[in-house]
Amino acid sequence: MITMKKIMYQEIVDRVASMCQEANYNLGEDVFEAFQQALRTEESPVGKDVLQQLVDNAKVAKTEHVPMCQDTGTAVFIVEIGQDCHIVGGSLSAAINEGVRKGYGEGYLRNSVVGDPLNRKNTGDNTPAVIHLEMVEGDEITIHMTAKGGGAENMSDMKMLKPSDGLVGIKDYILDIVKDAGPNACPPLVVGVGIGGNFERCAFLAKKSLFRPIGERNPDPTIADLEIELMEEINRLGIGPQGLGGSTTALDVKIEAEACHIATLPVAVNLNCHASRHQVAIL
Repeated sequence: MITMKKIMYQEIVDRVASMCQEANYNLGEDVFEAFQQALRTEESPVGKDVLQQLVDNAKVAKTEHVPMCQDTGTAVFIVEIGQDCHIVGGSLSAAINEGVRKGYGEGYLRNSVVGDPLNRKNTGDNTPAVIHLEMVEGDEITIHMTAKGGGAENMSDMKMLKPSDGLVGIKDYILDIVKDAGPNACPPLVVGVGIGGNFERCAFLAKKSLFRPIGERNPDPTIADLEIELMEEINRLGIGPQGLGGSTTALDVKIEAEACHIATLPVAVNLNCHASRHQVAIL
């Protein structure tokens, strides 16, 4: 007989609230180290100065417990739910949204969500969150969270390429999106790419790729090589930190690829600004 692990509703609320604040106050060590590495290799004096300002900004945010950016983002979650666990006291989605409400409210973080895309009325508590659920084996819940800013999200894109476009078409499309974004996505960027799936799955893959730490390559060697190749080509575009020129336009490129229909080649590009904020919690 399988014994279900019980996870309390309030535990999820409190952990999510903490994640929302930590994501906005404390830049991840992977991103901070990427800044430091970029400072060592950046060729432009202006670009180097901008990178130093980003490092200093991250230090102030962490020390003074304030947001590293005025855009504290839409709260986006990918949640892996163990099939042998049970949430007591309410639903998972309700707990996550209550946690976002609590975290953004108590942390004095900007509310950036409108309840209707047409009337544009702010919900006042940064809910609803965007929640993606995945059922997995085991009795744990793993919560991945990112605070996704609007500027970089606005410069993201998705396209249904033809299979005949092939690898050359994929690379050209990704480079065009980054070129068109220019300074508007607040580089240096983390470039998330989804290849395959179908229309909606491909966009999710691009978003999911951004949850991987900087420097962590795709386990498929072919995809890993493509990540490195694209990062090198993007950094040759000369856009540079905050679009002011330089050799650091991207801190990393992340690609997730899946099976697709024989007649399709979906590709999505989800840009993330220099404030690449992500947190993980296991319950």
